[in-house]
Amino acid sequence: MKFHVNRDVFSEAVSFVVKLLPQRNPQPILAGVLIEASEEGLSLAAFDYEASARTTIEATVDDPGTILVHGRLLSDIASRLPNAPIQIEVDDDGGILLTCGSARFTLASMPVQEYPAIPEVTGDSGLVPSEDFATAIAQVAFAASRDDVTPVLTGVQLEVSGTALSLVATDRYRVALREIPWDGGSAATDEATTALVPARTLTEVGKTFAHGGDISIAFSGSGDREIIAFTAGNKTVTSLLIKGNFPPVRRLFPEQTEHHAVVNTAELAEAVRRVSLVLDRSAPLRFTFTSDSVSMDASGTEQARATESVDATLLGGDEVTLGLNPQYLLESLGAVKSEFVRITFTSSDNANKLSPVLITPQTSVDRAGSDSFRYLLQPNLLLR
Repeated sequence: MKFHVNRDVFSEAVSFVVKLLPQRNPQPILAGVLIEASEEGLSLAAFDYEASARTTIEATVDDPGTILVHGRLLSDIASRLPNAPIQIEVDDDGGILLTCGSARFTLASMPVQEYPAIPEVTGDSGLVPSEDFATAIAQVAFAASRDDVTPVLTGVQLEVSGTALSLVATDRYRVALREIPWDGGSAATDEATTALVPARTLTEVGKTFAHGGDISIAFSGSGDREIIAFTAGNKTVTSLLIKGNFPPVRRLFPEQTEHHAVVNTAELAEAVRRVSLVLDRSAPLRFTFTSDSVSMDASGTEQARATESVDATLLGGDEVTLGLNPQYLLESLGAVKSEFVRITFTSSDNANKLSPVLITPQTSVDRAGSDSFRYLLQPNLLLR
């Protein structure tokens, strides 16, 4: 095999396909990148049985063939090569010779025949705007659990219904939900389709395809090998779906109530960051919402204490005091993407259980924002 390729194009392609591979893989063969050279150009792919990435680029192919080479090493080399075309060929001993300007590398070839087949996706697909999808992922994925003890909570539930795609994530203490437009084309149906995608994989998809026009999302496979594929331009990422029943968290979202506070998002976030500096790790921050302000009170170790208040407008009810996880609140404030935020105080039928707060965008003090993003946060018990 022998081909010539642009350095920047090749480096970007290798970087893309290795991004989803785990840092440490128990099977060395899965650390490889599969490179196929043909008359159509160059195809690069990586697969670890759970996620795959594939891309095609233009190249001048003198001698078609297929090689498998250590992905992260190749990515590191390609990113540091001089500004010159790259030539890659297989020498007489089966080694891989990479030449770029005066730089020469000889890399070990991995056995192509032992590499697993890259998943093919043949199911129904639809389109979503790439920027909307990337924003939606950023607004939701952080709420997924990082604890592998309950695998279903480490994923983001994608649900297609009619002309909308919703993304939902929860770690039991909070729920994030975002809806965006969905174009199912001729295959559009009112029947709901769901897919539970690992949050880590979906986050990388959002970063990679953020500015790629429309993204095609396809569902394929059956049984234990159900997969989802994301395609934009010449890049495709597939992911094995998480098996299990995602909790029915949608029913936790209350009907909008009139008892709520409106606060400037940036001012509240900055105050929370300052006051929580003295808090013990995982301790809740005390919030008191009054008719014209929200005050924060934190007590920590070494007799440290901090208080601060910012302007707020409380409507539809009495003064409220509750404890919230400051980090969880900050993540929601970063996700609302609006100048103001509405914090709605919900009611519960159980007098012994704290009611969650609903956090939504607010365009101005007296005008609600879009309801396409909603975040439900469970308050903490205050011990004082």
